Amino acid sequence: MATAPSSSPSAESPAYVRHIWSHFRRRRVHRLGFYLVVVFVSLSLFAPLLATDLPLLTRCPDGLRAPVIHNGLPFLTPYRASSRELSACRPLLLPLVPYSPTAYNLDDLLLPPSAAHWLGTDDQGRDVLARMIHGSRISLSVGFISVGIYVAIGILLGGIAGYFGGRFDLVLSRAIEIMICFPTFFLILAILAFIGPSIYNVMIAIGLTGWTGIARLVRGDFLKLRKMDYVTAGRALGFSGFRLIFRHLLPNALGPVLVSATFGIASAILVESSLSFLGFGVQPPTPSWGAILSASHDFIDIAWWLAVFPGLAIFLSITAYNLVGEGLRDALDPKLTSG
Repeated sequence: MATAPSSSPSAESPAYVRHIWSHFRRRRVHRLGFYLVVVFVSLSLFAPLLATDLPLLTRCPDGLRAPVIHNGLPFLTPYRASSRELSACRPLLLPLVPYSPTAYNLDDLLLPPSAAHWLGTDDQGRDVLARMIHGSRISLSVGFISVGIYVAIGILLGGIAGYFGGRFDLVLSRAIEIMICFPTFFLILAILAFIGPSIYNVMIAIGLTGWTGIARLVRGDFLKLRKMDYVTAGRALGFSGFRLIFRHLLPNALGPVLVSATFGIASAILVESSLSFLGFGVQPPTPSWGAILSASHDFIDIAWWLAVFPGLAIFLSITAYNLVGEGLRDALDPKLTSG
């Protein structure tokens, strides 16, 4: 009795994952990049707990209450307790940075780094560290969501072109070549000029313009993999093209896609920061590293911290994701991992 073909077992087994991780962590610089990514992800997830002007825990007449957490997880938008609710409560636990990222304070304009404000304040009196912690959420969201959009588009179009070939390959290859002809950043600016600047539009614009590299990778791998024996056996058993593409071919072509997506997150963070710097990205008062950097333009002589700290955060995040991508590329390369 014939058995159904399966994709490469090593590509899906826990042993294969452990093998990749063991090669990934051989170089200290790759481990450092991974740890930095973990730090940035943790900051973005727990930003409402790390930087807020609300106490994390209070003792009220009706018992203990957590003003930041209300009917949900702290990863969501924090609940804003009213001053009347908090007036009768005694704070028991304060956040690490007891400042709101959006609240103005005209008494603390352009204060340098100090014990009260570790990274200083901006031209509106807002704490820079609080804004940078919450700004990491913007960078992470733009990076992962926009890359997720163009990875999905690239896998779909590249898989169709590589598996079916013929006219599909011809049409989609020409479409890829046309997209590559346009400068990506200026194409994103043109899209935002029509649909308007916002965080969601930035994600959509990056997602709609960045799929060509993924599509070319998937197409090239599928052109090779579709000639393998297990694909021929799958066709003989009557497997649909959808099943062959997503169940048997795609798992064996995901390695280069994951590497490219990791590098793409770094590129998306840089694009978002550049757009926010130019005023086409995240709109005030939402904090963003690029927006903080843009605010430093008029105060570079007297407020150096507005340029140094967000610039350093952008540099470290991009470097971290690039190091992780480089480590994955080396770990997935059989020429480098053999032996």
